[in-house]
Amino acid sequence: MQKPSVQEPLLVTGPEKGGENAAAAEVKRLLRLAGPLVASGIFQCALQLVSVMFVGHLGELPLAGASLATSLANVTGFSFLVGMSSALDTLCGQAFGARQYHLLGVYKQRAMVVLALACVPIVVVWANTTRILLLLGQDRSIAAEAGTYAWLLVPSLVPYVPLVCHIRFLQTQSIVVPVMASSAATALSHVLVCWALVHKAGMGSKGAALSNTVSSCINLALLSLYTRLSGACKRTWTGFSMDAFKELRQFAGLAFPSAMMLCLEWWSFELLVLLSGLLPNPELETSVLSICLNTGSLMFMVPAGLCTAISTRVSNELGAGKPEAAKLATRVVVCMALCGGLVMSVAMILLRKSWGYLYSNEEEVVTYIARMIPVLAISFFIDGIHTSLSGVITGCGEQKTGARVNLAAFYLAGIPLAVFLAFVLHLNGMGLWLGIVCGSLTKLLLLVWIVLSINWEKEAIKAKDMVLRSSLPVA
Repeated sequence: MQKPSVQEPLLVTGPEKGGENAAAAEVKRLLRLAGPLVASGIFQCALQLVSVMFVGHLGELPLAGASLATSLANVTGFSFLVGMSSALDTLCGQAFGARQYHLLGVYKQRAMVVLALACVPIVVVWANTTRILLLLGQDRSIAAEAGTYAWLLVPSLVPYVPLVCHIRFLQTQSIVVPVMASSAATALSHVLVCWALVHKAGMGSKGAALSNTVSSCINLALLSLYTRLSGACKRTWTGFSMDAFKELRQFAGLAFPSAMMLCLEWWSFELLVLLSGLLPNPELETSVLSICLNTGSLMFMVPAGLCTAISTRVSNELGAGKPEAAKLATRVVVCMALCGGLVMSVAMILLRKSWGYLYSNEEEVVTYIARMIPVLAISFFIDGIHTSLSGVITGCGEQKTGARVNLAAFYLAGIPLAVFLAFVLHLNGMGLWLGIVCGSLTKLLLLVWIVLSINWEKEAIKAKDMVLRSSLPVA
């Protein structure tokens, strides 16, 4: 079967159109990608939030158990699967840019196989949630409640694995509006599903846990129908293939560092909450740190959208053999991250005295949050820039480098400094967050140095070679 040349340009973009015009066109492309991606991220995060909110009306014990189980599931399962699926940002993105469309479907199936195998240890951990929490010193009744909730989250892995692969598969083709629409429809239906299972069926917190499975199935069904019926995926999805079971080790070799790149940073923030419980007045410190993390998670959707957008743009352009266009996209996204981060940070500082009332009526909590907001704003500003640079690293397929950067920045710099500031200098929760800010700054400096050192021509050649190697078995 004859295939189009890898060198054949896919996108009419790049500096050849003129500096200012090219930059303006790139801004529009990134905004068209990032806008729906930000909305999709918010809708997807809303699923677990709504489930926990329904459980919250059942009493303190179910709420404590559901919150603990959700946090454990995110840390030990969902974050790892999302990180592994980001390997598709590199592989599918570069293949799409190189016009090797058939490879996208193969890569998606290969990802589903590898992620399904990764679910085996995840199920083992979730099945032993109660024992794990008891070993960590949690209350027995809360641990039992969390164990039941976590066990009922296991069925959600069945639709979740193909779902995250479908989302990456579509995003790398710049098909983001259907992903946003399906996420919005799922989020709206999730409220009804939760009500039906929690209250109408009388299943209580068990129904809230199972509602995640139902809603993930709905989202997967919508995206699967779109993939198979839409003409947009006619060339990239040609049906199931036995090639999905080939080169699994090579795919895992990229997927595992992709997961580490995401999880090492995610886990460092979760560690903050655990450390806050060791501080004087742990109830106040843990509450404020949790509010700061929730605020940060909401704000993070903006740079996360830019991260996925620039990953798509860089991988597409490198696959198309257009290194200058990839370099331009990188410059543009950094400028966008700087401007967006500055606006959001200033807004947070201006609203610092009233922000706490969104979460609590306790004056002590509100005052503490007002003191923390400027530090949180600086953290968000730094995170926005280095998250965009992480997207560039992913687009180039350098996830191993990204994982090493996160390990050094957060676990050799950020966390040790946070412990020193909080427990030695007695800055408490402020010290914990300042330590993480220093870790984020370290990550930013390392990524700036790495991105400035990128040889874009070599990256384009590497992408071309990767696509060619993948094309040979199915030629």
